[in-house]
Amino acid sequence: MIESRCGIDCSKCEYREETGCTGCVNIDKPFWGAECLVKSCCESKELLHCGECGNFPCDLLNSFSYDKEQGDNGMRIEQCREWVNRFK
Repeated sequence: MIESRCGIDCSKCEYREETGCTGCVNIDKPFWGAECLVKSCCESKELLHCGECGNFPCDLLNSFSYDKEQGDNGMRIEQCREWVNRFK
């Protein structure tokens, strides 16, 4: 099941339960309150997730995925690739 726009595995999120977050495909704003540029980009293009984009992986997703504090060394990019292959 796809719950995020960027490929984050929401089932492994440590904040999911305490915030009641159901994933960014199911909510208007992220639980932390600020706008998520990746979520906004996907939604403006009417895409379920980044992997559906013709510009995948873009600079925005790469910078998010490889961010020193919040990144996951490209795991979310690989998850988007997996979703594209699984749900063709």
